Amino acid sequence: MDQTFSPAAIANALLQSEGDAIVVCDREGIIRVWNPGAVRIFGFSEEEAVGQSLDIIIPERLRARHWEGYDRMMRTGQSRYAGGDLLSVPSHRKDGAKLSIEFTIVPIKNLQGQVTALAAVMRDTTARFEEMKALRQQLREKVG
Repeated sequence: MDQTFSPAAIANALLQSEGDAIVVCDREGIIRVWNPGAVRIFGFSEEEAVGQSLDIIIPERLRARHWEGYDRMMRTGQSRYAGGDLLSVPSHRKDGAKLSIEFTIVPIKNLQGQVTALAAVMRDTTARFEEMKALRQQLREKVG
């Protein structure tokens, strides 16, 4: 069998990609995996991010709601966003610049079926979000 198509080779290629951020957090929300895409999007090096709370990219005003949902997912294994639904949220870079990101989450379970970690695949949609905001503003100005 061609090793190019082995699950390990595919997983490694995805994890090393700079396209999308792939971030894995443990039960407590501590970052354990931070790929090159996360470095590109959020500006924190792997060394700066791994071992830190996910709070480094969550705006302060959204943290309580985020952690409520995160804790529920860890306790119950259930989330309204775990079925592949795309979630759009504000975030920020290391330099404080505001971001709009879209992401999906993937629960990682142990042999007993308990969620032990969460992986998120994130994409920076800031340019598209700003474009849509500007178009909505132009429409309001024409109508109003």
